[in-house]
Amino acid sequence: MLSFRRALVAAAFIITALYFITRSTSPTASPIAVEYPKSESNPESNPPSDPRQQSDSTASSSNDAVLASEHRHHQQQQTSPEGQQTLRDTSRMTLYDKLEYHFPYDVETKFPAYIWQTWKWTPAHGEFQFRDQEATWTDQHPGFVHEVITDQVAVHLIRLLYASVPEVLEAYDALPLPVLKADFFRYLILLARGGIYSDIDTYAIRSALEWIPSSVPREAVGLVIGIEADPDRPDWKDWYSRRIQFCQWTIQAKPGHPVLRQVVSRITNQTLTRKREGSLKGLNNKSVIEFTGPALWTDIVFEYFNDPRYFDMTQSSGLIDWKNFTGMENSRRVGDVVVLPITSFSPGVEQMGSKDYDDPMAFVKHDFEGTWKPESERHIGD
Repeated sequence: MLSFRRALVAAAFIITALYFITRSTSPTASPIAVEYPKSESNPESNPPSDPRQQSDSTASSSNDAVLASEHRHHQQQQTSPEGQQTLRDTSRMTLYDKLEYHFPYDVETKFPAYIWQTWKWTPAHGEFQFRDQEATWTDQHPGFVHEVITDQVAVHLIRLLYASVPEVLEAYDALPLPVLKADFFRYLILLARGGIYSDIDTYAIRSALEWIPSSVPREAVGLVIGIEADPDRPDWKDWYSRRIQFCQWTIQAKPGHPVLRQVVSRITNQTLTRKREGSLKGLNNKSVIEFTGPALWTDIVFEYFNDPRYFDMTQSSGLIDWKNFTGMENSRRVGDVVVLPITSFSPGVEQMGSKDYDDPMAFVKHDFEGTWKPESERHIGD
């Protein structure tokens, strides 16, 4: 007969053996197999054959109008079980796909706490003349990283961020005018790092934390833009390049957003094409609006709103165009983009429905002093 001590040892042995046997056959140690859909593709190129992760987010109704009932969010990154991005050969990729690979977009991340501005000098320089404007951004955004980038620093920063995309570096170096480089820089820095870009001659009236309505979840928004011009007048073409024109002196974005990706791709390809043709010298100040400025920006935003890769157009009553934004007084959400009314980024112009600087929807005040802009593109009186 077993003694109590021997029985206790035998019981411990049996329990230990059962533990190791059941642990070795448990299925929980194996990763769950997931079948990913095929990746999105550039409409100007053939789609890559590798799988990519895709998540769908349905636009919810709120106090702000939602123009597209379903927004398709494609996140371009194939990850390992440890969450690292898989290395891929990018030599045969189109520029659009390279940008997507190197700067993946995740709408559910937070907006980076960066404020980017550019000027000839930093605030530490004696000739810096925008101290009042620059200070408002720091005052309104405690805890944010606020950088004023000079032209010399911008060159090195772009080379660092886009070393893996030499086409972009070649295009940036080839642009013949400082204003073209300045326009290009804002898209490049937001695509790579995200945050807020604002021209140096712009006052921050309200914190960016107030720009998105509380009814809109921030994990569903990746881009915040404002209306520059809504010229409801018969001769609008004499003064503005587009019937609704989105401003690009202030933009908030999460890194990798498809609109920024397309803008960078378009500018790069057009610049390199003109370089090969020898026609870059033909670009002058009048060309800026269409080449890198608000006309190009506006066109690509509208292209995005009507892109079936990102929006379920079967749920739309028609194309999204200027008619969906003219006369708006409150913010409007289109998929993962929040469009602010003209008062938000263009207050006090006393026309086109813009209200004064003390209006609750007035967020920034732009003075046009530190940015080149032709007279025909400035706000005009009646």
